[in-house]
Amino acid sequence: MREILKELGIEEINSGGFCGEWMGSAERLDSVSPIDGASIAAVSQVRSEEYGRIVSRAAEAFASWRMVPAPVRGETVRRLGNALREAKSALGTLVTLETGKIRAEGEGEVQEMIDICDFAVGLSRQLYGLTMHSERPLHRMYEQWHPLGVVGVISAFNFPVAVWSWNGALASVCGDAVLWKPSSKTPLTAIACTKIAERVCRDTGVDPAIFSLVIGRGSTIGEELIHDRRLPLVSATGSCRMGYRIGEVVGKRLGRTILELGGNNAIIVTSYADLDLVVPAILFGAVGTAGQRCTSTRRIIVHESMRKALVERLLSAYKQVRIGNPLEDGTLMGPLIDSGAVGDMMAAIERVKSEGGAILCGGETLSGDKYPGGCYVSPCIAEAKNEFAVVQEETFAPILYIMSYGGSSRPTDSATLQRETDEAIAMHNDVPQGLSSAVFTHHVIESEMFLSAAGSDCGIANVNIGTSGAEIGGAFGGEKETGGGRESGSDAWRAYMRRQTNTINWSTELPLAQGIKFGE
Repeated sequence: MREILKELGIEEINSGGFCGEWMGSAERLDSVSPIDGASIAAVSQVRSEEYGRIVSRAAEAFASWRMVPAPVRGETVRRLGNALREAKSALGTLVTLETGKIRAEGEGEVQEMIDICDFAVGLSRQLYGLTMHSERPLHRMYEQWHPLGVVGVISAFNFPVAVWSWNGALASVCGDAVLWKPSSKTPLTAIACTKIAERVCRDTGVDPAIFSLVIGRGSTIGEELIHDRRLPLVSATGSCRMGYRIGEVVGKRLGRTILELGGNNAIIVTSYADLDLVVPAILFGAVGTAGQRCTSTRRIIVHESMRKALVERLLSAYKQVRIGNPLEDGTLMGPLIDSGAVGDMMAAIERVKSEGGAILCGGETLSGDKYPGGCYVSPCIAEAKNEFAVVQEETFAPILYIMSYGGSSRPTDSATLQRETDEAIAMHNDVPQGLSSAVFTHHVIESEMFLSAAGSDCGIANVNIGTSGAEIGGAFGGEKETGGGRESGSDAWRAYMRRQTNTINWSTELPLAQGIKFGE
């Protein structure tokens, strides 16, 4: 571990603020690995005065960065992607150490960073505006997109580096500076990424303050950040409760937000589903990252005719899940992030029972030499009803709720098929969150109904693939209490820029729009 930390520039005590120089003189924060409960390293957090200096420097960096041609900005991001390629193994291991993800997921997250850098490099030559025909003679009208300012990025523990890159790579090619406040549970990965970005910027002659960092308490530094009028945009990933707070504060100052909040993601398994596809999709979606993804599969809405077969296969699959040290080959599920997450899971299981549900497997805390640190659990499958209060909430843990719809046999007439599909979709949509969703079916009517305007109300809707594991090429985010924000691919870049409509009069007269005659 020490060799990996040294490779990434992580010391025993690290400064938690960066704006071209490193600083941090507030109380120390220990990064504790959920793998074994041991301290990895410490961070000196930033004070309020240091936060102010960091934002001021980021604003200065933005003032010059915005005038750099976008393709030249893309060259810096290209080099950042290459630097991440070189650091993939070490940085992926650090992600595992801080979060408890299995090694494959840790390295996969770094690969997401590399992929989004590649995407952003191409984007740097495609920040397109539109041209429109003017109603006035000898006039030209068009729109263009300008850099926005210093973008605040608040990331969560479960994707401690990828979310920063989704925002940072796009924002930087758009001409913005980025101020990153990572989760206090995963500060070292943020420091490692910032050091990589610093080195790239210095090598390319760019002000490294375009990638600034503040590590501090949410109640102090976090509050300053969301109240700060120097940040026209705050992109935040986290709980719905956090999103309500950020949306309220930033909205009051008429700032912009990109909110990517909770998910309560469901898979509809119809009577026309292929269980050979369904079972591995559910297993990865519900057990991957120990159920601590915003896109984790939390609800299964299965046709009654398929319920017994599906449950039997899931119970068999869950028995084969190897739980333990995520750094070891063959491990499929590591620990939860901390003891608080374990407590939340156990409390949710008790609520399922009290509301009339039944535990089919798992839901136990694991102890012994194989499970040091107190954060290991067995993944849980529970029979439940969609209207249970606990099911309506997102518990950030590997709990999977099974519920059924439809009749005891596969529908053969179109009227029954549509009625039962409507029933499943209504159950699916009847939660406050709306992030990711999926249906498994080989029937075109069921798949098309699910993807229609009357179908899934989520920002992500899939057919015959699970809820988890989105590609960077599509815009990522959801509706309702998930916040409505979009990050990563497609045209999500527009959120990091300001639109300007331009009209040029190249005539010798001054006609007005709408044919208005003024002063005659």
